[in-house]
Amino acid sequence: MKKLLVEAVGWYGTIAIVLAYALVSFSVLPATDLWYQVLNGTGAVGIVIVSFYKKAYQPGILNIVWVVIAVVAIGKLVL
Repeated sequence: MKKLLVEAVGWYGTIAIVLAYALVSFSVLPATDLWYQVLNGTGAVGIVIVSFYKKAYQPGILNIVWVVIAVVAIGKLVL
């Protein structure tokens, strides 16, 4: 059950990041939109979880940085 949940979270992460990128690339959302940052941040969390579960540390570290960037951007948007 744990493996299935981790896989689902990882797939969510992949879909969320690609969706965020597509929405900005096709001018549906601006990069300063809260939803863009939320999709990027939560997507990166999903990738971190699946990466560390599978002991693939490079994408995990990259996405930790991605989460930090998203959190800072969200903070600037809401404060």
